[in-house]
Amino acid sequence: MTRRTLRLAAVLGSAGMLGGAFFAQAVASPLKSAPTSKPHDVLVLSVDGMHQSDLQWYVSTHPGSALAQLVESGTQYTQASTTVPSDSLPGMIAQFTGGAPGLTGVYGDDAWNARLLPPGTTDCKGVKPGAKVDFTEDLDRNKSSIDAGEGLGGLPGSVLQMSGAPQKLIDPSKLPVDPKTCKPVYPHSYLLVNTVFEVAQNAGLRTAWSDDHAADEILNGPTGTGIDDLFTPEINSDAPGYPAGGDWTTDSKATEQYDNTKVQAVLNEIDGFNHQHSDRVGTPSIFGMNFQAVSTAQKLPSSDGLSGGYVSANVPGPLLVKSLDFVSDEIGRMVSELHKRRLDKTTTIILSSKHGQSPTDPKALTRIDDAPLLAGLNAAWKRLHPSAGNLVAHSADDDGMMLWLSDRSPAATDFAKSYLLAQSGKGTTIDNASKAFTHSGLDTVYAGAAAAKYFGVKPGDARVPDLFGVSQPGVVYTAGTGEIAEHGGAQPDDLNVPLVISGAFTPNHVVDTAPVETKQIAPTILTLLGLDPSLLVGVDKEHTEDLPIR
Repeated sequence: MTRRTLRLAAVLGSAGMLGGAFFAQAVASPLKSAPTSKPHDVLVLSVDGMHQSDLQWYVSTHPGSALAQLVESGTQYTQASTTVPSDSLPGMIAQFTGGAPGLTGVYGDDAWNARLLPPGTTDCKGVKPGAKVDFTEDLDRNKSSIDAGEGLGGLPGSVLQMSGAPQKLIDPSKLPVDPKTCKPVYPHSYLLVNTVFEVAQNAGLRTAWSDDHAADEILNGPTGTGIDDLFTPEINSDAPGYPAGGDWTTDSKATEQYDNTKVQAVLNEIDGFNHQHSDRVGTPSIFGMNFQAVSTAQKLPSSDGLSGGYVSANVPGPLLVKSLDFVSDEIGRMVSELHKRRLDKTTTIILSSKHGQSPTDPKALTRIDDAPLLAGLNAAWKRLHPSAGNLVAHSADDDGMMLWLSDRSPAATDFAKSYLLAQSGKGTTIDNASKAFTHSGLDTVYAGAAAAKYFGVKPGDARVPDLFGVSQPGVVYTAGTGEIAEHGGAQPDDLNVPLVISGAFTPNHVVDTAPVETKQIAPTILTLLGLDPSLLVGVDKEHTEDLPIR
C-alpha cells in the first residue's frame, strides 16, 4: 500500500467523534469506519486574520465554547504556517491547490504581469506589455452593491439569491488581456494549477464555496467550472445603515452581518440545498466559507464602542473578543446543523486561516506612508535616467512590500533595493505619536534574481515581483490612522495561523507541534474524500504531503 493509502485506511478506521458538553448530542458513539452508503464530506472554514495564539487564548479562556470543543475533538497543529506573501488570495489558493505562489502564479489580489496587456485593450498589435492584475472588487459590474451588479431587488436582505456562478458578475473590460488571443484573462484562467474542487467534481462529487469577491471564481481552477455553487457577496460594497458609512469591513457589526449571510449559505448546503435554498441538490462533498469578522476587529482602532486589536502582546482586546465569540457561535450553529441532518458522523471539519495579521503587540505598531518612499524612488531613478518614466510600474504594500518595475534589469532592481534600504523617516504609533523608522521599515529585501529565487521561479518570470521586502516587526504601510494591523508580509504574526482537523474520522485530544503548512490542507482534503492527491498539479510538483492525522 502507498503512504497515502495507508494513511487513508488509518484515518477512516479512527474513532472520530465530536466530544465535550457542547457536542454531546452531536455524536452518540465513535464511528469505526467510513460508511459505504454516504460519501465522506469535508467542511473547510477559514477565519481570516486569526493566529494560533488567538485560538490558544480563546480556548483557554472559553473552555465551553464551540471553538474549544472543535479543538478538543480533533487534531490541532500548533506550528502551522500560511503562504508568503500572506495575502488572502494566495493563502486560499494554497489550501485548495497544494501549491505556493511561485507555482500557482498568484502573489496577491493586486499584482502585475509583465507579459499581459492592459485592461480594455481591443487591438493588441503594437501594445506594450505590462498590466495590472486586479482580482478585487474592482472587477465587479457594480462594486458598490453587495450582489456585485447582478441587479437583485431588496438588497442586502435578498443577497442569498445571488448567482452560484459569479463569473458573469465580472466586467471583462477590467480584466488584463492575453496578447496571443487578444481576449480578457478571467481569474480562473490566470491560475496555473488545478484545484481540489476540479478533482472532486471530476470524481462525480458536488462542490461549493463562499467567499468575498466575484473574482474568487479563480478557485474554479483553469476549467472555470470546478465549483458547482460559488456564493460571493461583495464585502467591499456599501453597507447601508451603519455609522461608519463605508463598506462592510468598516464596522464590526456590519462584518458580522456579512459573515452571517455566508453562514446561512453553508447551513442551506448542509440541509441539502443550494446556497439560495431554492433547489434540493444534496450536501456538497467539499464546501465551506471564510469569516472576515476577526480580521476587521484586528484592523479597526475601534468599532461599536469597543477598542479593536490587542490590549497587550497576544491578548485580544474587547472588540476582537466579541468577534471571536461570534465566530465560535456561528461554527457551533454549523456543527448543530450537521448533527440535526445526521451528517456529523460523515463530515470532517478543517479550520484554518488564509493569513494572520501584524502586529499582535500594539506597542510594536509603526505606520509608514509608503507613497513618499515610492515617489522618492521614482524621482531618484529619473535623475539618473532623464528620459525614463517611473521605475515602479506597480506596488502592493501592506505589512510587506511588493514592487514590479518598468525596468527589470539587475541595475534597476539593485538600485531600487539600495534606495529603499537607505531611507529613514517618521511614522506613527498606535497612539498617533511620531516614531522614527530606518531602511524604509524593511528588514530584508529580495530584488531581481534573488526575489525570483525566493519564490522558486526563474528570473524574468512575468508574474514574480521584482522586489519583495520583508518588513520590520510591527510595520504597516498606510497613510492614515484607520488601521492598526495588516497582512501580506512574512513576519510570524502574518504566518502562524491555526490549523485544526476535527469531527468524523479524526482522533480526539491530539496536539501536533511539528511544523506544517496550510497548503497541506489540499492533499488532505482529497485523501479524506478517498481521492488521489497527486491529481493536483501543486501536490505533484511541490511534493506536498498530507497533514499527519494520527
